[in-house]
Amino acid sequence: MDDHQAFKSECEQEINRQGSDPELRDLTSKWLAKAAAFKYSYHFEWLGRPIIQHPQDMVGVQQLLWNIQPDLVIETGIARGGSIIFYASMLELIAACGGNPDAKVLGIDIDIRQHNLDAIRAHPMSKRIEMIQGSSVSAETFSQVKKLAQGHKRILVCLDSNHTHDHVLEELKLYAPLVSPGSYCVVFDTIVEDLPEDVGPPRPWGKSNNPKTAVFEYMKQLESGALRGADDQPLAFEIDRQLEDQLLITVAPSGFLRRK
Repeated sequence: MDDHQAFKSECEQEINRQGSDPELRDLTSKWLAKAAAFKYSYHFEWLGRPIIQHPQDMVGVQQLLWNIQPDLVIETGIARGGSIIFYASMLELIAACGGNPDAKVLGIDIDIRQHNLDAIRAHPMSKRIEMIQGSSVSAETFSQVKKLAQGHKRILVCLDSNHTHDHVLEELKLYAPLVSPGSYCVVFDTIVEDLPEDVGPPRPWGKSNNPKTAVFEYMKQLESGALRGADDQPLAFEIDRQLEDQLLITVAPSGFLRRK
């Protein structure tokens, strides 16, 4: 074992300890709830565009992007464009380090407001970005997504649009099969299940009706072993608890789904 391997092994042991420490987990939950009341995630930008994510989650996703080196990242929910610009910039860096020079990002949103669309198109990273306006779960939209995904070997999916149980479950049924073996479907805002109900403005989602409940339902459906991916191989996912324990501060607890 060389020095780098020894360092990583030490880190893994520390991650396991912090993830299993009840006091640290309780403090983290309390911090997340308090920060959510101040709309903490809304206060960060990536290369000039609001990203509306916790910085810790973006570092975690960066690790996934480097390790997987996808040639296509699909995200549902564009908002102000910070996330798709983040993914595109990471793919640009990976390409500069010898990765795929043609890797792309595909963003889908039911309503891409014109000022956001203009800003994304004007951004230097737009050369790696394609966008589709439409409901992520409509047959017409998903037909376009499947067409654009054809020929890509390593696909990573991020779900971050409408956070109701039914919508996210339908997204999982459609988009998770596109994920390549060893890659991830990242389901954001599973934390809704864990936050106090009075945090934030009224929304169509809340406790018992959110991305985490959808993830758990989808994982149950996968247990039959009958579902197959877009590659026609058996479809199975596992929740990456180690990444969750590493981050601790995350809006995606139980949401980092790794395809086996």
